[in-house]
Amino acid sequence: MEDGGEVARGAITKKVASPGKATILALGKAFPNQLVMQEFLVDGYFKNTNCDDPELRQKLTRLCKTTTVKTRYVVMCEEILNKYPELAVEGLPTVKQRLDICNNAVTKMAIEASRSCIEKWGRPVSDITHLVYVSSSEARLPGGDLYLARGLGLRPETRRVMLYFMGCSGGVAGLRVAKDIAENNPGSRVLLATSETTIIGFKPPSADRPYDLVGVALFGDGAGAVIIGADPDSSIEQPLFELNSSSQHFLPDTEKTIDGRFTEEGISFKLARELPQIIEDNIEGFCKELMGITGNSGNDYNKVFWAVHPGGPAILNRLEKRLELLPYKLNASRRALMDYGNASSNTIVYVLEYMLEEGLKMKGEERLENEWGLILAFGPGITLEGILARNLTV
Repeated sequence: MEDGGEVARGAITKKVASPGKATILALGKAFPNQLVMQEFLVDGYFKNTNCDDPELRQKLTRLCKTTTVKTRYVVMCEEILNKYPELAVEGLPTVKQRLDICNNAVTKMAIEASRSCIEKWGRPVSDITHLVYVSSSEARLPGGDLYLARGLGLRPETRRVMLYFMGCSGGVAGLRVAKDIAENNPGSRVLLATSETTIIGFKPPSADRPYDLVGVALFGDGAGAVIIGADPDSSIEQPLFELNSSSQHFLPDTEKTIDGRFTEEGISFKLARELPQIIEDNIEGFCKELMGITGNSGNDYNKVFWAVHPGGPAILNRLEKRLELLPYKLNASRRALMDYGNASSNTIVYVLEYMLEEGLKMKGEERLENEWGLILAFGPGITLEGILARNLTV
């Protein structure tokens, strides 16, 4: 693997990014005000939807325990349900109301996450040259990229790219696109923003749609932001990760495994039971190919770090088993799932923040084993997204 080397500053050794390679220069996040404790979710959900089906209640109670989620943030609240009671009624056309709520909510969260990220970056907002915006929670023309650019005060000539409805793989897809932009436009600084809310698919429980309860137990809302650029200015910028190589791969004939439909009642999702097994069957070949780009074709996957989008505990468990990973290797992913739930495209930002925290705790050989690693996510298609990355902080 190409190594950008290290620079010694007194007693501190700082790694240097490879020339021309995109780096993550700052991370940011934001959440709605409503914090949901998993232990109280069942009672609140059935109360808000005026449902008293004991069988569905029991099923959701079981799911809430198996997801390992402890807390989540959501846009949905009593104020919204009081204003739009039709959202909790089966069969009513509510897509207009949902989009009115979602379009405003995702923009607000994206602005907050981006401002936090830009503040950590340390350079003025006018230095942003490109914007990549990711969401599966809104639909409008012009899109959320324009409203975000306006809300942040970006220059009118800022070049924008919008990625819609990529689901859980959207965050890593956004990193891939931002990486390509940064590396092909010398001196550029790219803001990647992701923002999601589950209101677009909120529904009352139904015996005809038992799979909906998985989403109720698992998904959360929020936003993430990343500044990406090549050849950092060492006097101002502090690179966190180098994005060395990227890959995307879709699995033929799996289009229905993650099935989302836009209807008059919002988005309806259906996740097939075989999803974790399909990912397990295909993940090793994908990772080998990605690692092989730089000549590392070894099978000891414990010698690299793993920043994996936590689609759910079953997917993490299958990946851990197939690759024979030590339990701590997925700590960052499991922590993000526990604290925020599966927040779709945002979640990889939260995982990367936890990766930095985990890296600070490591010493000696353990740190060397966590310099290089993979950033992974899985989305509709089924699509596998991956980036071979280098942690510049360990």
